[in-house]
Amino acid sequence: MAESRKIKLYVDAEAHNTRLDLYLTHLHPEHSRTFFQKLIKQGGVLANARRVKPNHIVTRGEEITVYLPPAEELTPKPQALPLDIVCEDDCLLVVNKPADMVVHPAAGIKDNTLVNAIIHHCKTLSSVGGKERPGIVHRLDKGTSGLLVVAKTDKAHRFLAKQLADRTLGRTYMAVVVGNVGPDKDTIELPIGRNTQHRKKMRVSFTKGRMAITEYEVAKRSEGLTLLRIFLKTGRTHQIRVHMSHLGHPVLGDPEYGMKPTSVIARLPHSKPDLIARVRRLTHQLLHAMELHFLHPDSKERLQFEAPLPDDFQQIVDLL
Repeated sequence: MAESRKIKLYVDAEAHNTRLDLYLTHLHPEHSRTFFQKLIKQGGVLANARRVKPNHIVTRGEEITVYLPPAEELTPKPQALPLDIVCEDDCLLVVNKPADMVVHPAAGIKDNTLVNAIIHHCKTLSSVGGKERPGIVHRLDKGTSGLLVVAKTDKAHRFLAKQLADRTLGRTYMAVVVGNVGPDKDTIELPIGRNTQHRKKMRVSFTKGRMAITEYEVAKRSEGLTLLRIFLKTGRTHQIRVHMSHLGHPVLGDPEYGMKPTSVIARLPHSKPDLIARVRRLTHQLLHAMELHFLHPDSKERLQFEAPLPDDFQQIVDLL
């Protein structure tokens, strides 16, 4: 049986006078505040070797000892789910992910993910990403549709991951955003870090963020909405969604960084009732990984793939 993991932390000046449960949630966003409150009450967290309450105020230099329980084993099971395979050979496959599918299992999500589907489809997948993420080289958010490359071998995975790191694995996205975006072309260079108030969200952060670079060009304009072609130069979590929201042009339908549907609809022309009706029915953000290119791990041939916009996305674009 796995044992608890012991972690020692020393409170820095920035965290001084913070509640203990909030302090731990910020440092370990993979766990909820409720999780740490329960752990503290059970004696799994000590402050200077003493048991304390979740509302204990930490001070600079204080020693915090955390005994994290063993992580839940998340070994995905094969499931016969629909897969839109764009390309496949002995070392990789390229898939077109639908907007309602999670890429890999995580806390609270064990089934109906892309990983469940690909381990049913493939005899072998790379082990570089671990048991929870076999073959997964890069990810897309649940509500984002489009192209992903999956590695079948460890060699292919490392080769593709290197291209992802040095930015030779290229990705182009299409997005409908709220408002009339200013320049026809621009480069956004803003650092992105964890949102300290909402552990599952990110934000532009000039103190703790990592630099993120997003290039865009306007593909189509309409009153209240703009269609953008977006090129990722870095791959931060929620990068496009955070950058566009920070600029005041959130991705249409974004449940975490976007505007309420009523606020969006108020910006749309009353002369377009069909567009307003389709915006009301949206259940996910209109963000699609349309194009993907990379060098093949074996042949070193440059491959390029495109995936058409999903029907609900295309219908709104047609009405702009």
